[in-house]
Amino acid sequence: MSEAATPELPSGDRSADWGRYLGRPGRSLTRRLIWLASAWILVALVIAAIVLTQAFQESALRRLGDMLNETIDEIVVAASRTGEGEVVPQIQDARTLRLLSGKYWQILEVQPDGTMVSIARSTSLWTYDLALPVDLPSRLDAAFGEVITYNTRGPKNDPTTREPLRVAASMKSIPRRDNPVVFLAAIDRSEVDADTRQFATVTWVALLILGLGLVLAVFIQVQVGLRPLYDLRNEIAAVRHGKAARIGRSYPLEIQPLAEQVNRLLDHNQEVVDRQRTHVGNLAHALKTPISVMLAEAGTADGALPELVRRQTKVMQGQVDHHLRRARAAARAAHGLGETTPVPEVLDELAVMIEQVFRDKGVEIDWRAPDDLAFLGERQDLQEILGNLIENAAKFSKRRVRVSAGPSGLGQMIVVVEDDGPGLPADQREAVMKRGARLDESAPGSGLGLSIVEDLTRAYGGRLTLGDSEMGGLKVVLELPAAQAG
Repeated sequence: MSEAATPELPSGDRSADWGRYLGRPGRSLTRRLIWLASAWILVALVIAAIVLTQAFQESALRRLGDMLNETIDEIVVAASRTGEGEVVPQIQDARTLRLLSGKYWQILEVQPDGTMVSIARSTSLWTYDLALPVDLPSRLDAAFGEVITYNTRGPKNDPTTREPLRVAASMKSIPRRDNPVVFLAAIDRSEVDADTRQFATVTWVALLILGLGLVLAVFIQVQVGLRPLYDLRNEIAAVRHGKAARIGRSYPLEIQPLAEQVNRLLDHNQEVVDRQRTHVGNLAHALKTPISVMLAEAGTADGALPELVRRQTKVMQGQVDHHLRRARAAARAAHGLGETTPVPEVLDELAVMIEQVFRDKGVEIDWRAPDDLAFLGERQDLQEILGNLIENAAKFSKRRVRVSAGPSGLGQMIVVVEDDGPGLPADQREAVMKRGARLDESAPGSGLGLSIVEDLTRAYGGRLTLGDSEMGGLKVVLELPAAQAG
């Protein structure tokens, strides 16, 4: 019968296997490229946004400074024309004539003790004075005749509505005045601040959209750029799982040498396997012929010597077969490109054959396996492994043998063979795995069955464990490589 089955997995810690197959996220080349590019894009756009906003603000303040410089020049010219400089005619600027309009000017005289006394102000300033920083006198002395700027608040009383001012100040000497005179011109910079904030908002939003677009472009570029690597990985996996013999696609110039080297390695491995198979075959012929001659010469003659020769020659023949099988399986498994063998076909053939062998005993073999389950290896090796296990179970069973097979994930499959016989004590299970060990000398055989199974299983990187069956007898759990479906 051929039904999907989920055999019981052998006990053991699988965390290491999952860690090996899942890998570490930090080792992803795709993530590394995307994160590095994204980090660089983020840093570059943040710097660009800061630089652009700062440049816009400085440009706007520079325009305000030019306007204030012109106002100071007009005040200086007007003050110079007054002779004594005590009364300054109103300059031709409508904003300075309107009360608290946002544009102001003021003239201060520096007294001998360093204090500054207002001698004139614009109508817009009314009775208020422009705020002076503490370090303004020292800055004006250091830059005598030049214009310096600073920020302060306007004359409005309400703290929530006091306009921010940009102030230009210059200390100069005018005719017929003994003390230096400080000229101040101020203008409301609220509009400049608002424009700067609006520019910053638009700039940051635009650069954010640009950054997201660039990150998406990087992601697409990395995916497209690394696609040949993904394809090469898939082809190598197909070769590893027996779906292909070579890498057949053409790749970009940077990757094509790698594909060619992999093909050369595959060719070399195939040559090694063929060479090993040839050596094994030659050895088999070289050893089996003398053994056959010895058995023929011993014949059926009676006596201690002929019996000894026959018995030891059969032991030699079993040992030779055992090691030749192991060498062939190791060569095929090491090559990693074995053919795929359908498990249901092999189980059906073995069940029919072994039921015929034990028909006098009335043994019934109930097997279950998914139709698409396949062994990643050669057919004769799977027949050797399962044949020994099922035959051993039939030999010691009362009447029933149950075989269930199914995938276990991670490219492996599990085969469980159980019988309703007397079973095997736990303290004897290790001994029965040794080559030539036979716990029941009355049963026919050479004692190599389980040893051959274990050797072949290990050659394929699998595992064999013994336990107690719910049916009352022995349970053998076999783990072997499985071919991927499709």
